[in-house]
Amino acid sequence: MNKQMDQVDVAIIGAGHNGLVAACYLAKAGLAVTIFEAADQVGGAAISTEIFPGVPARLSKYSYLVSLLPEQIRVDLGMKLTTVKRSVSSFTPDPQQPDRGLVIPADNESALRQQITNFTGNETDATAWVDFYARTARIAKKVFPTLTQPLISRDQMRALIGNEDDWEDFFERPLGEVIEKSISNDVLRGIILTDALIGTFADAHGDDKRANICFLYHVIGNGTGDWDVPVGGMGQVTGQLDAIARGLGVQISLSTPVSWMRPSEGSVTIGTSMGEVTATRVLVNAAPAVLAQLLGEPEREIPLPDGGAQIKVNMLLKRLPRIRAGSSREAFNGTFHINESYEQLQRAFAIAVAGELPDLLPAEIYCHSLTDPSILSPELQEQGVHTLTLFALHTPHELFSRNESPYTREDAKKAVLKTLNSVLDESIEDCLYQDASGKICMEVNTTLDIEHSLGIPTGNIFHTPLDWPWAMESDQVGKWGVETTHRSVFLCGSGAARGGGVSGIPGHNAAHAILTGEIGYGGQGAQM
Repeated sequence: MNKQMDQVDVAIIGAGHNGLVAACYLAKAGLAVTIFEAADQVGGAAISTEIFPGVPARLSKYSYLVSLLPEQIRVDLGMKLTTVKRSVSSFTPDPQQPDRGLVIPADNESALRQQITNFTGNETDATAWVDFYARTARIAKKVFPTLTQPLISRDQMRALIGNEDDWEDFFERPLGEVIEKSISNDVLRGIILTDALIGTFADAHGDDKRANICFLYHVIGNGTGDWDVPVGGMGQVTGQLDAIARGLGVQISLSTPVSWMRPSEGSVTIGTSMGEVTATRVLVNAAPAVLAQLLGEPEREIPLPDGGAQIKVNMLLKRLPRIRAGSSREAFNGTFHINESYEQLQRAFAIAVAGELPDLLPAEIYCHSLTDPSILSPELQEQGVHTLTLFALHTPHELFSRNESPYTREDAKKAVLKTLNSVLDESIEDCLYQDASGKICMEVNTTLDIEHSLGIPTGNIFHTPLDWPWAMESDQVGKWGVETTHRSVFLCGSGAARGGGVSGIPGHNAAHAILTGEIGYGGQGAQM
């Protein structure tokens, strides 16, 4: 690439999945699109890689399950992505009786009712659970289609929901109140609450409704709320998008960071490591705080509660560990909840608020290789090797980022091991696979690690706190939620309205903001 570059129609900063989705839609419409990516590969947080040197296992390094990616985007772009439902939704040991646990089957109401009744001794609990998720299913079917349409108002969303009891409980009252009035069992309550805390440091009873918002995004995916395993790992999502984009003529420049941006009337000039580029429109697949830096605007201070709040751990096992309650294969087939009863979650939150790392981390784990062994080489499969992914909650960024903080990645590792061992019938250390040098296959990522490796301020996997999926201001109604104060600059990452997760929705919406608003694409975006 020369120092002097020709003008392009659209420049996209960042080749994560949202940037790739946007590029595909724009290129299909006939626009000349160039993506600039600082890393030496596409994918952002949705990648698969051999994390452990010399070990042929391609793990989903950061994001790991698919729910929010609309089927319509897959169809529009010709994606051939295969996702597989897990046979078990979740498994949760009983904190009061660690030798027993609750299995929540997937897509089998009669088996689910029987499992809950056996666990709690009360059929009423099973009925309450089914009724609760029948309500979220109603909401999902109404809300999810709106995510790829122009923003509607709060009142319009309320009318769309069409059930005042549902609106009051899930949108107006703190989620903790709704859980407590709907469900009596502590373990059942905790399973629900975990979906409100993924990457979100929130009080279940907070008036800010942060828990409600996070919960909503975790139960509406494709109108079902299912979280499925991508065959081949998360890299298949971005790998396919990469191939489709290149096939449409998109130019992707890797190892090319962008350091500044200067909007003017009708165009934007950006400074890359390989020279200046002028584009008619620029899409930024990065956090709003990064956009501010590129524009040379005053750096936005991110309040501490708004930062990341998770530890992400990747492991490779010689074999599945024995658990204290039930069958290992069944327990690891779904989401395995550790120290995530309702009371345990509330206690851990209070400890973290006080500035300490919870002694037993609330965490959830899952085994990709039980559902999809293709990420392992045939040799590893023959050896009985398995992957294990752990996602810890209530570990806010400030615990690791403060100058006076006593916590390090090594402390996080010790806490994770202790948490795992609290529910196992043997030491997890005895089950960890070793690479050729004898090093155990365990990678621990704190929010600081995510910040440094992915360029996401405070390690917030959503870029900014999630917000409700409607227009926050009246002048946003009818817009796409990707617009900035600069007419030629758009957000297309998780920090856009209705962003978060591996969804492609911000990328879709940014592309359609351009296509419908700038060149008269025909207003088809509302149907896509």
